[in-house]
Amino acid sequence: MSVKSTSVPAIVKKSVNWSIALSVLIILAGALGIILPPLAGFATTVFFGWLLIFCGIAHLLFAWHAGGAGGIIGQVFIGVAYVVIGSYLLLNPLVGLLALTFALTVYLFAEAILEFTMGFQLRRIKGSSWFFLDAIITLILAIMIWRAWPFNSGWVLGTLVGISLLFSGAARLMLSLSARGLTIA
Repeated sequence: MSVKSTSVPAIVKKSVNWSIALSVLIILAGALGIILPPLAGFATTVFFGWLLIFCGIAHLLFAWHAGGAGGIIGQVFIGVAYVVIGSYLLLNPLVGLLALTFALTVYLFAEAILEFTMGFQLRRIKGSSWFFLDAIITLILAIMIWRAWPFNSGWVLGTLVGISLLFSGAARLMLSLSARGLTIA
């Protein structure tokens, strides 16, 4: 059996090329999410459904290793809840999309309150006004989504996920291109 020796720069170059290709795919997925937000919203709902099911199974498996009856019962309860909610999202993706959009609205309201609180607590520190700006923008976004809910559910979640993927892919691409520049030198 022979072992092929590969140099570290060759491995890094190959990894960077794969990272660039993945970045481009993430950017394309983000653009597709922005162009077709209902499709991205449903894909997000299905993804969360499967994620909850897998997490629920993990909790059920962990229940066998939890110490004491209280730990076992708690893990089983959480596991069953995750599996039931995840299955519901998969079986009813439209209702799941509505629920996820509503959950996003609640999250944004809570974030705005926390940002206002943080800004108030840090008001004597230079730059703390950015917390207030962030809180105001987040609150406006939450109100906009809430006022149009449930009619906006078809595009809100998909558009936001698309924007997130687009920026994540762009950041990864820029980092990968920088790393490729280092491997060439």
